[in-house]
Amino acid sequence: MKAETATPTAEFTQRLSATRRGARLARHLAVHRLDAWGIPYDSELSDTAALIVAELAANAVTHGRVPGRDFELCLLLSAPKLRIEVSDTRGERVPTTPATPPPADTETGRGVLLVVALATAWGVTDRMVGKTVWAELALR
Repeated sequence: MKAETATPTAEFTQRLSATRRGARLARHLAVHRLDAWGIPYDSELSDTAALIVAELAANAVTHGRVPGRDFELCLLLSAPKLRIEVSDTRGERVPTTPATPPPADTETGRGVLLVVALATAWGVTDRMVGKTVWAELALR
């Protein structure tokens, strides 16, 4: 999993409960950690990273949840990119990019489209148990 990335200059990993509260906490922890690393709150990069974390964490707790199992957030900062990883225990449920956008009156189905639009790269990596969905952002 980590072999694909350059040696990070900073790394943050946190396991969180696979609940809506855990997903919300993942977003808050991510922007807090980025601020500590010199990427200020409300900057374009921080806001974009927060949105990607929110989408990946929401997918992990909605589609990747196994009762009694947590999900994991990992942030890897290594110039020239920030890598966001969210791991869950449902390896058989892999996100894909929809061929067409969902109908306008649908409340779900746009999360991966947002990640695709905002990230410079994204993908899914298998784990021993489950999967990791990752997205990368270029540091400006």
